[in-house]
Amino acid sequence: MNGSTSSSSARQRRSTPDAEPGGAGEVDRASDAVAVRADQRSAAARLRSRARLVVQGVLSLVLVAVIFRYLLGGIDLAEVWAEIAAMTPLELAGLLAIVAWNLATYALVPVTAGLSFWRVMMVSQAATAAANTVPTVGPAIGTGLTYRMLGSWGYSRSRATTAMLVSGVWNSLVKLSLPVLALALLALQSSVSPRRISAALVGITGLAATITVFALLLRSQQLAHRFGLVGGRVASRLLRLVRRPPVAGWELATAKFRARTLALLQGRWAPITAATLVSHLSLYLVLLVSLRQVGVGEAEVAWIQVLAVFAFARLATAVPFTPGGAGVVEAVLIAALVTAGGDREQVTAAVLVYRALTWALPILLGMGCWLWWHQSQLRSQPRTADSPQAAIPKADMTPDTNGPNSQTQVSQPHPEQVLNLSHAMDQERMTSPEENR
Repeated sequence: MNGSTSSSSARQRRSTPDAEPGGAGEVDRASDAVAVRADQRSAAARLRSRARLVVQGVLSLVLVAVIFRYLLGGIDLAEVWAEIAAMTPLELAGLLAIVAWNLATYALVPVTAGLSFWRVMMVSQAATAAANTVPTVGPAIGTGLTYRMLGSWGYSRSRATTAMLVSGVWNSLVKLSLPVLALALLALQSSVSPRRISAALVGITGLAATITVFALLLRSQQLAHRFGLVGGRVASRLLRLVRRPPVAGWELATAKFRARTLALLQGRWAPITAATLVSHLSLYLVLLVSLRQVGVGEAEVAWIQVLAVFAFARLATAVPFTPGGAGVVEAVLIAALVTAGGDREQVTAAVLVYRALTWALPILLGMGCWLWWHQSQLRSQPRTADSPQAAIPKADMTPDTNGPNSQTQVSQPHPEQVLNLSHAMDQERMTSPEENR
């Protein structure tokens, strides 16, 4: 009796997970502890990231407030408003017509083939609204909106990425070219100062470096691979300074970008260049007409000087310290135009009108475009998330009409059919020209 009891208790101890140090129970507890620590580190990282974004956003808004406080400190705001109110209805109508043309030029850059004009307008205005309102992460939110809106219309992420990158590169090239063009025109009409020569040389150097890097990137697959490796190493070193993990796969992404960019630019690089240049010059025209409508004439500030000031103000917003360059653009424009010979109150009135039409108005239009798109997406969904049928959207629903109280029968596919269908989808995905474009 005692022998059988002791043998049964020994078997129980051997079958209990706690009886063996290396048992399955101890392994499970160790893995659970590791998972908990990983979750805690992830939560702490998210908390630090959010805190960093909040601090950056607050600093950005404080910078805007300080800039405007400094700009408007010694200006007679009543006289500024009187200059704006003195504009005639005909002058306002002409200015609004130019603004409408400038907004339309955003959708004329042919980097999104297959989309209608109005869809491209909705995407560009929604992304601009996000970038102009949200501190620090506004451009990132605008990029996310672009992906979602283009994806809802059948654009793959690869095609959307190529379109955004090509558009960004061309915008950067025009931003670097305009100061060089303006300084060259100034040199032809007036004496050239050493400061203007230095600024022109800096602009030419930056433009030449950008064009050279982009041309080498597109020249061969091997050079694109090398650029990706070098860029990844530099980015990893910079991320290491802020305790972030290194990047990986940049050489593959660069090679894919080269192939897709060449396919996009083939036969379309000239229209893309012309449309981008027209878009920037249209924005300059809004500033020029605003100055003329409030009374800043050619004798005070010439159109070439306005072009030079506009070009350098665009360069000042290359790094988004504030949402949409709020405060920074106003400071550069007002200071430079007053130095060029314009009356301070008139220049301030013109710059405020210009920014209201090119910064505040796109925010309202972008919000309307996003709401329109969002509502259209909701209307296009046949079922709600709470619907019972929504849980099985791909099931074959075949009604049984044998009786008045019969229920809808759901037929499940055979496992072999599922495997064959998955294999066919994989083959189609690998050979689809839309995905590999």
